[in-house]
Amino acid sequence: MNAETMGHRLHHPKLPLILAFALLSACTAFQPAPTSPVIQRDAHGRIERSGAARAAFKREHPCPATRQPKGPCPGYVIDHVVPLKRGGADSPSNMQWQTVDEAKAKDRVE
Repeated sequence: MNAETMGHRLHHPKLPLILAFALLSACTAFQPAPTSPVIQRDAHGRIERSGAARAAFKREHPCPATRQPKGPCPGYVIDHVVPLKRGGADSPSNMQWQTVDEAKAKDRVE
């Protein structure tokens, strides 16, 4: 390729449009990460939880020990699969029953 043909390629009529599209594509490809939502805490500094979400979970998944959708569930706790402090939702779809022993073991590593 000589200087004459190289110069011809730089004066292509669609070059400004091509460069503008390339710049726009590069800018939109690198969007900043969304900011984390502010985690609401109660007066004791604990993450606030939804009583309605907990009740909905119990209706959909009765206690493994008593088979009841309400009241205490001896030997079990409701666990968030993805912890709230890691951005998990406080919704029934992110909850599961867990034995007290499993919960204690999980809490040691979280």
